[in-house]
Amino acid sequence: MVRMLATMVLFSFLAAPAADGSTALPDDTIARKIQARIAAAQTANYLVCVGELVCGIAELPRFYAQRNYRPAWITTDDRAFALADEMVQQLEDARYDGLAPEHYHLDSIRSLLQTAQQQVAAGRPLDADVHADLEFLLTDAFLMLGSHLRAGRVNPETLDSEWLIHLDRQGDLAQVLDRAIESRRITEALDGLRPPHPEYTALRKALKSHRTRGETADRPRLPEKSAWEKGQRGEIADRLRERLQLSGDLPQTAEGANADADAELFEGLRRFQERHGLEADGRMGPQTLQALNVSWEERIRQVELNLERWRWLPHDLGVRHIRVNVPQFDLAVIEDGQEVLRMRVVVGRHYRRTPVFSSYLDHLVFNPDWNIPTRIAVEDILPKARKDPAYLRREKIRVFESWSQGAAELDPDGVDWTAVTGQKFSYKFKKDPGPHNDLGRIKFLFPNKFAVYLHDTLSKRLFDRSMRGFSSGCIRIEKPIELAEYALRDSPGWSRDAVIAAIDSGANRTVRLPHPIALHLIYMTAGVNAEGRLRFWPDIYQRDPTLDRALQKKPPRVSGLPGA
Repeated sequence: MVRMLATMVLFSFLAAPAADGSTALPDDTIARKIQARIAAAQTANYLVCVGELVCGIAELPRFYAQRNYRPAWITTDDRAFALADEMVQQLEDARYDGLAPEHYHLDSIRSLLQTAQQQVAAGRPLDADVHADLEFLLTDAFLMLGSHLRAGRVNPETLDSEWLIHLDRQGDLAQVLDRAIESRRITEALDGLRPPHPEYTALRKALKSHRTRGETADRPRLPEKSAWEKGQRGEIADRLRERLQLSGDLPQTAEGANADADAELFEGLRRFQERHGLEADGRMGPQTLQALNVSWEERIRQVELNLERWRWLPHDLGVRHIRVNVPQFDLAVIEDGQEVLRMRVVVGRHYRRTPVFSSYLDHLVFNPDWNIPTRIAVEDILPKARKDPAYLRREKIRVFESWSQGAAELDPDGVDWTAVTGQKFSYKFKKDPGPHNDLGRIKFLFPNKFAVYLHDTLSKRLFDRSMRGFSSGCIRIEKPIELAEYALRDSPGWSRDAVIAAIDSGANRTVRLPHPIALHLIYMTAGVNAEGRLRFWPDIYQRDPTLDRALQKKPPRVSGLPGA
């Protein structure tokens, strides 16, 4: 559902009397017309300007009321339409934010402005209806665009139940606009509503650069099921070379069929793979071929989708914070805008997806036990226990009669697991701290409704995979000791040696942080690297198409109403 400024109510216009014959209508004259139309619109319950539905019921009437209904965009002492022209430019530039300018009345505003400019140039009075139409559409365009820049056009929670966003950015857009009008700083006002994150700025800059250069032509596709390895020559190698030169991963001068050319092509393919979140082995296998054959327009759209995702995030991520980008399989610790720690992670499988939300890391547990969630017990462990009666004992999984406090512990060999079904599963499975615990030796906890956390893992080999979606939703981290050392740095006595000693003791111990650390689980499939080049990561949960469809939805229109 498209996010509007407030609950959407529709309006309609009253007919306006003719202009008074002067070239410039007095501001108090147009003010009376604006007031009358707003009053009528609130009664009629809809407002249509030259076929365009105005959506700003909560803000637009209040904006004009606080101005005593004086016109904002075109006044008697400003006949050059400077503010209106500046707003048109901002609407056109919205495409660099991945937003569609036509969703903000752009075509109608251009047409009305052209009519108004022709009237003034001919020395005729500015038509009162044209003036009023421009006022409402320009104001509504600013309020809608400002709202979407500040908090996103789409509500992510309506797209995915595993996406939880808490925004405190409603503010007063009417006041923002009023200050922008009085200071004549429309551009600066909209810039102030955009996310302040360097990543957003870099993505927007990259999108603008590519759009300005007109780099939209599809790159040549490689034949289906084609493959390439270092030393292989022929048509596939030539087409691969051309493709990598167009993407900037191989110098334009790289050509020929010799050992040096083979090495250049190999390294160019590795660069491409690194930029696209693939295993950088210099071989063109199925995944690399698929990435090579994604059209440039699809990549540009991927950038636009991720600009929207940045708009969903809090503007203040925290002076120091932990950020996990799920498609990148990556955790970074940021402090004062600088990365101080980075590590690989394992995230949830497609059918047990890691959710997206913001929270605070407030405590950690050394040598944790693991009360195995019922879903994992039923879907993952029970089938293995049915096939292998010794499985539970071998994996050191303790069995309790129920989840009730004080429930009796059962001998796992004494239960006929072949007769146990998921529908009537009442048992509690648990693993004690130690070398067999799947959570490893440390887990990091932060409040959330999804019961997910960061934790160590026994399966260290998984960090060597390029695609690391293997967990049941929680995040397995590559460097638990380093993260614990960082998290506890403000706690007296917690050096790296103390962290290791706490692990080696084998004791289950909870430690609360004196200063919780902001933590953000995010889902970005496009970014910009340190060299300013675009990077892409696989859409492991297939969230891009859903967002794409939502962003393509046009604002509502009304037919069959007066003025529509």
